[in-house]
Amino acid sequence: QVQLVESGGGIVQAGGSLRLSCSASISGFSSIFNIYVMGWYRQAPGKQRELVAFITRSGITTYADSVKGRFTISRDNDKNTVSLQMNSLRPEDTSVYYCNAATTVASAADGYWGQGTQVTVSS
Repeated sequence: QVQLVESGGGIVQAGGSLRLSCSASISGFSSIFNIYVMGWYRQAPGKQRELVAFITRSGITTYADSVKGRFTISRDNDKNTVSLQMNSLRPEDTSVYYCNAATTVASAADGYWGQGTQVTVSS
């Protein structure tokens, strides 16, 4: 069993920065090895949930085109945490951000999700 808890959301002006953190509480020996990919997704009102960035256990990262060069994802495997540093924020980044842990990116929907944290960027 895996539980994800996000923190770090808030309200910021355009051009500002925020750092999101996600801590995974893991119970069960096999669960540790099932979490190969950790990532961040976001969902704005009336829109589908979209991938922001993910990072594998080995450190390979992938970003959505809309956040490349502005956001940085990082992971601490020993502490089972994943963070998202968001710089040069834009009003269109306003969303609820969700932490995700899964065996693969393709199976993210069937993985574990946090409760979400609101990020609001004012113009």
